[in-house]
Parts: sequence; C-alpha cells; structure tokens
Amino acid sequence: MTAHPIELTVNGRKVSGQAEPRTHLADFLRGELGLTGTHLGCEQGVCGACTVLVDGMPQRSCLTFAVSCNGDDIRTVEGFDGDAVMAELREAFAAHHALQCGYCTPGMLVTARDIVTRLGDVDEETIRRELSGNICRCTGYVGIVGAIRQVAKGRQPQPQNWSFEARAETAAASVAVESAPVAPAAAPMDFSTSGDGFSVLTQQVTVPAPADQVWAALGDIRRMAACLPGASVDTVEGGRVTGSLTVSFGPIKASFAGEGEVARDDSSRTGTVKGRGRDAKGGSSAAGEIAYTVLAEGEGTRIDVTVRYKLTGPLAQFGRSALVTDFARRMTETFAANLTAMLTGGEAQAPAKAELNLASLIWQVLRDRLRRLFGG
Repeated sequence: MTAHPIELTVNGRKVSGQAEPRTHLADFLRGELGLTGTHLGCEQGVCGACTVLVDGMPQRSCLTFAVSCNGDDIRTVEGFDGDAVMAELREAFAAHHALQCGYCTPGMLVTARDIVTRLGDVDEETIRRELSGNICRCTGYVGIVGAIRQVAKGRQPQPQNWSFEARAETAAASVAVESAPVAPAAAPMDFSTSGDGFSVLTQQVTVPAPADQVWAALGDIRRMAACLPGASVDTVEGGRVTGSLTVSFGPIKASFAGEGEVARDDSSRTGTVKGRGRDAKGGSSAAGEIAYTVLAEGEGTRIDVTVRYKLTGPLAQFGRSALVTDFARRMTETFAANLTAMLTGGEAQAPAKAELNLASLIWQVLRDRLRRLFGG
C-alpha cells in the first residue's frame, strides 16, 4: 500500500513522515517516533490505554488513522514535561497507590488531566463517569479516583486551548524533525462539554421542502423515527413515548430501550425531545435532549439542531472524540436525507429498520476525510 507524507506537531515538535492509509496514529507514534508511552491494549477503542490529545481533546489513537491527523497537534503522555497539573497528578497517583501494574496509566493520566483542567473541582461520581472509558484490569479505581479528586480539589475549569514550549530533541531517525513554536489548538467549532457530563453538538441541516411541510412532518414521532436507522417507537401517549435504538460498533452492539418526552411550540416552530435509555445486555446507558428550530429559507427549510447527550458504560469511550463529532454530523445528515426522501418521494439513504452501524458510518467519515486529504 502506498505511503503518504504527513506533517504533525507532536509534543511541541514539528514532525514529518510517511504513513500508509491503514496506519493507526498509535502505531505511528510508537513505531516511527519511538514514543512508546502510548500503550496499545484492546486496539478496539474500548480500554483507553492509548488515549492521547488531538488538538487538545482526548482521543483513541488506536482508532485514529495517522493520515487523518495531518496538520493536527498531538500530545502524548511524554509531552507533559513542565505541565503543573500533570506533575501533581503523577505525585498523587503515586501517593494513592493508583499505578498498580501501570499499563493503563498513560491513558488514565491523559484523561485525568482533561478532567481536572476541563471541569475543575468535581465530585467522585463525576470523576467515575468521566473515567468510564478507561479500563483498569487491576480493578483498582479507588486509588485513581482519589488521586484525581485530590488534584481537582479547589480548582476552577480552564479554557481548553493550550500551548507549551517546543523542545529541541530529535525524533527517530526515520522521520525529519524541525523545532518550531506551537500554535494554540483551535477551539472546536460545534462540539463542547457543558461541565455536567453532557456533550453538546450543534448543527444546521437543510431540507428542500417548504417549512410548513417539514414542521408538520416533525410532529409525527413515528415518521421521524422511521428516518433514523435503528430507531423504533413502541408507544405514544400524548407527549410521552417509548421505543428503542440499536447501535453496533464492531464487536460492541447496544440496543437502548427507553422513554422520552416530546414538546413543540407551533408559534416559534421549536421543539424538544428528551429521553433516556439503557442497554440491558451491555450495561451502557444514554441520556439526552434534542432541541430544534424550523426556519423557512428560500423555497426550502433550515433546521437548527442542538443535541446534548451523555453516555456511560462501554460506549462512553466514544463520547467526545472528534471522530464521534463527524459521526454525529453524518447521522444528522442521514436523518435529513431520509426526511427529504419521505417528503419528496425519493429513495432513502438507509433502510428505516436497519441498525445504526457506527463502524459503517465512521468508515464513511474516514473515507471522506481521506478523499479530502488526497484530493480523491
């Protein structure tokens, strides 16, 4: 397979090298740059041992292709020399006996620093929820949670744009390296966390149909569920609904059964859907709220959507990565395409009863990223 040139900023140093499209970021960091502090555990994005910061956000490097990070700012566990918060965390982990076998520690430390800096002084329940995407096979979470709680105590949340001084060391001989100042990471445009464990995604979609028709269609919750693959509605009683959503991601499959509340305001053409559900077999839970506004735009309709959601359990490790942002965007686009097909008599992008397959959708996301990257 043909290797492609990529340029990254890794731990403050400009790095260029060659990577095949199939090469994961973790393999590139460990094999090409010799940064073996990034550990590979499950290699399926489940355990969190390979967590690094990509443009300031924790991300699974075993699920991230190196070529998709071209131009990004990467920070591994080796890149925190001089970082005061990380220094406190390392001391606290040692004091609380939170290291144990140490294999999960790199991912734990990167995630712990994100918790402390993003949320500030947080309680134990929040720390455990935020850590739910990092697995300790020694099962010794008490010390880890205690260490994070100690460092977080009395702190205020910090802005998430960060920078640190470039270092002059050379990297592995197989790559060309030159020192350069590090620019602050760009703030995500449409993805944030609200500080209470919920992630927030905002998006606009357009539908080539009159606003009156779109607003009327959105009022039929069964028709709306038919536009989202994997979703079904069991009962509707007034503003309360029950139903399910089935999602598969490689070896992980979750079928969330739950209930929700639907509210609409005809005068402002705004609506909300609040719901929560649990996957009885897998142990994952989800809670969220969708708020939308329908606006006439020319002969079509623009729908402004804000989604707040929180995942716990095995699926939580996918909760805040940039890849999931792209996935959520693609999911909304699929919904909009199916809604358009329903209103205009066209062909839907995905059968209404099909499962919501994250692996398939994420592959589409990666394919589009690679096409943009290589001009395909």
